[in-house]
Amino acid sequence: MSDFFISRSEAESNLLSCAAFVAERVGSGGDHAEAIAAVVEEYLKRGNVDMAAELANTVDDPFVRDRLLIAVAGKCASLDDDEYALQLADAIEEVGLQSRAREVIAREKAQKGDLETARKIADETMHPDEVLAAIAIRQAADGNIEAATETLAEIDYPASSVFALLEMADGSIAKGNSDKAAEYLENAAVIAEEIEHEEERIRTLVDVGHRLVEAGRNGKAVETFDRARAFGEELDNVHRDNLLSAVSVGFMHAGSVDLADRTLDMVNDKTQISTALLGFAREYARRGEMEDAFEALDEAYEVLRSQRDTETRDSKARFALFVSIAAQYAGFEKGERAIEIAEAIEDDTQSKAALSQIAVIMTREAKDELARQALNAIGDETQKVFALLGMHDAAAAAEPELAAGLLNEAAESIDDIEQLSPRANALNELAARAGKAKNEELFGDAVDRLLATVAEMKSGRTKAVSLASLASTIHELGLELPPEMTEKLGSITAQMR
Repeated sequence: MSDFFISRSEAESNLLSCAAFVAERVGSGGDHAEAIAAVVEEYLKRGNVDMAAELANTVDDPFVRDRLLIAVAGKCASLDDDEYALQLADAIEEVGLQSRAREVIAREKAQKGDLETARKIADETMHPDEVLAAIAIRQAADGNIEAATETLAEIDYPASSVFALLEMADGSIAKGNSDKAAEYLENAAVIAEEIEHEEERIRTLVDVGHRLVEAGRNGKAVETFDRARAFGEELDNVHRDNLLSAVSVGFMHAGSVDLADRTLDMVNDKTQISTALLGFAREYARRGEMEDAFEALDEAYEVLRSQRDTETRDSKARFALFVSIAAQYAGFEKGERAIEIAEAIEDDTQSKAALSQIAVIMTREAKDELARQALNAIGDETQKVFALLGMHDAAAAAEPELAAGLLNEAAESIDDIEQLSPRANALNELAARAGKAKNEELFGDAVDRLLATVAEMKSGRTKAVSLASLASTIHELGLELPPEMTEKLGSITAQMR
């Protein structure tokens, strides 16, 4: 008797079933778990919790299996199948993860407004604070402020209280009630100081400070950032510079240039100094102070460029920051400077990433010549195709003819991608855009080429993941696999034993 859930006949007639058929037969270990996870995600999107649960249970790794079962339980709760959701939670052997599953179920019920059920399930969890936070958020959203306040008082973990207050503040800001938002945020600032973990306390205060600016309470924001700075000064670990840099940007956001500069003077790591200066540049630009914005951006680049290898704590972060700076120059309509900086990045992968972003930004700004210059500088065919797809997205609304040409160019270039998995990803992205543009011919061609690419793959994992991704794309477009291509699924299933 077979232990598989998907028959060959099902797999040959349905794309997602084909992905599951392949995933089941990958074998065991990490490849099998990854393949099954990709398929389970797609079954959950369609509300097929039974198949999702059955497939999740085939995973050998208990942590991955339980994580997938938690996701299924959450989906069941969203569909109001609470009994099955709790059955799945009970099936999880590890006590902590079993409790986590109940938290997910209870949070889902709270978000749906079933607060009675949420509270009942929360009583069965090890740490109900996240559920109580979700209940308070829903109560506030429903206008039941008194009940929300009472629920907040039940929460023991300060970070959960602050999270709820931040969400409640966001809801008030969205409704235009800045006074209520400020009240929530001032309470959040007080509670945040009770968080035991120093780094989390500082990060949380910074989050509260930024929200206070959004609520129009810059003075209170400065006070909050000042408390964060005081805690940051006391740190004696590698996180000190990172956090003080974030505080410095917070002061700038709140309008205190002097405090921003004074805080930045405490930072030693040049990557973090440059990060803050980039934040300054963006803030100046937001205010329309472009001369100061360019000055800050130039300084950010020069500081980062001056950092020696012996001074660098994290090379990956440093190169990624070069990408952000190059992209910001492009955003400030300095395309040539942006390309120059991108080409100078010593890490080849990050250099290509920067050039891709610049090509997209220049397309959005209708600087087609600079966009093409950045694109041609990329070199790598895979990155170039994804850049073309991004350029298409940037042009789609304002210049549909240019967008169509870029999409066709991407389609013509995909066969130059030698590695099968990136080629399949590119074809899936092409299919998504062609389907959205209602270009049936290009959509069908992309799907046909993707299935042919999957048939070439040796790895069952990459086959399953690619098929699941295509199934997701077609489902989200509200389309079906073209009938003439269904027969290709048979050739793929025939490769699996």
